[in-house]
Amino acid sequence: MAFDSLTEKLQNVFKNLRSKGRLTEADVKEAMKEIKRALLAADVNFKVVKDFIKNVQERAVGQDVMNGLNPGQMVIKIVNEELVKLMGSTTTEIQLQPGKAITVIMMAGLQGAGKTTTTAKLAGKFKLKGKKPLLVACDVYRPAAIKQLQINGEKQGVEVFSMGENHKPANIAKAALEHAKKNDNNIVILDTAGRLHIDEDMMRELQEIKETVEVHQTILVIDAMTGQDAVNVAAEFDQKVGIDGVIVTKLDGDTRGGAALSVKAVTGKPILYVGMGEKLSDLEQFYPSRMASRILGMGDVLSLIEKAEAEIDEDQAKQLTQKMKKNQFDYNDFLASTQQMKKMGGMSGILGMLPGMGALGGKGLKISDEQTSEAEKQMARMEAMIYSMTPEERENPDLMNPSRKHRIAKGAGVDISQVNRMVKQFNEMKKMMKSMNKMGRGGKKGKFRLPF
Repeated sequence: MAFDSLTEKLQNVFKNLRSKGRLTEADVKEAMKEIKRALLAADVNFKVVKDFIKNVQERAVGQDVMNGLNPGQMVIKIVNEELVKLMGSTTTEIQLQPGKAITVIMMAGLQGAGKTTTTAKLAGKFKLKGKKPLLVACDVYRPAAIKQLQINGEKQGVEVFSMGENHKPANIAKAALEHAKKNDNNIVILDTAGRLHIDEDMMRELQEIKETVEVHQTILVIDAMTGQDAVNVAAEFDQKVGIDGVIVTKLDGDTRGGAALSVKAVTGKPILYVGMGEKLSDLEQFYPSRMASRILGMGDVLSLIEKAEAEIDEDQAKQLTQKMKKNQFDYNDFLASTQQMKKMGGMSGILGMLPGMGALGGKGLKISDEQTSEAEKQMARMEAMIYSMTPEERENPDLMNPSRKHRIAKGAGVDISQVNRMVKQFNEMKKMMKSMNKMGRGGKKGKFRLPF
């Protein structure tokens, strides 16, 4: 997960600061050295790191901090504030044209950055907001690029405009705009061709599109996995074509996350969204303050709640709450709760947003990638076991006996001990819910409960 290594290193620095009753200037300088090493190891741009450390140190050695009741905590607060400032302070929305006017958005980026998938996800976001987007296939070079956009567009329920591979992208964009006017589309999103590296042909093509149709927003898609290269790409695109904002993809696969921390400072352009997975909900709006909280191991509960609201079926959740109240929780409900968790990004996705549950030093609980991976494997095995049950067994857990367990184990391809473990987990979960209901905590409207 993004920033795991950085979070762990920063937590160790903070633990040391908090352990001191008073801080000297030497203590602060030593902490800054460690933070500097951690940021450089996370592949943050060197100049960005230098300026960041300078700003933090200047504030941290002030009288208010050094003479404060809790100087260590004050330094952490300053680091948090400077991180937020580094990433842009405020959340930036994609600027749309007023009223019924059509907004033309041009998506750009190198091949392999996830541009086409991200373009479709962005259209899906606009659709959820009540807009009528039109996806436009302007990549006429890459084999199957048009087909990929059509498949992704279909997933989001968004129309895709295509003229095949024998037309110039600028002409396709022009024709798409005419189509949008006739069909009441209010957002036109152009999926342009990427290259393996920046070249003159690509830049000329993007410029030609801009000369042919009025492009209101040019959004660059960069791959977090490429680290500093991504930041350099962003700077070059901005210089040659002009960009209005950036979407950082594959942040879930980069444990360093340096690109996300550097791009705003280097280019001056805001990060609009970050890609944290394959699903539509995994394209998250970028909130600098929330990202800073994640980096510092403070969690991101607000994003977790938003993800839950987007992914969890409200009616299903209400039904589940009622069954919990009546102590009617069965294996179908057990299965539904794990599936809801998967929709939200699985165990690792949820833990990454919970305060104190990431890569945390000191008093916190540290959960390794291997542990989360094993937990998700166990969830998959549990699903297989429940699917091996008869409908009657799922609805009536009391039917479970040794012969039924053996049949379920055989059907799921697992050892009998694993079936026994799953049954035990189910019974423990049922008991916990029963006791929570007795305490009057269950089923309050608007309360979100994690399914574990």
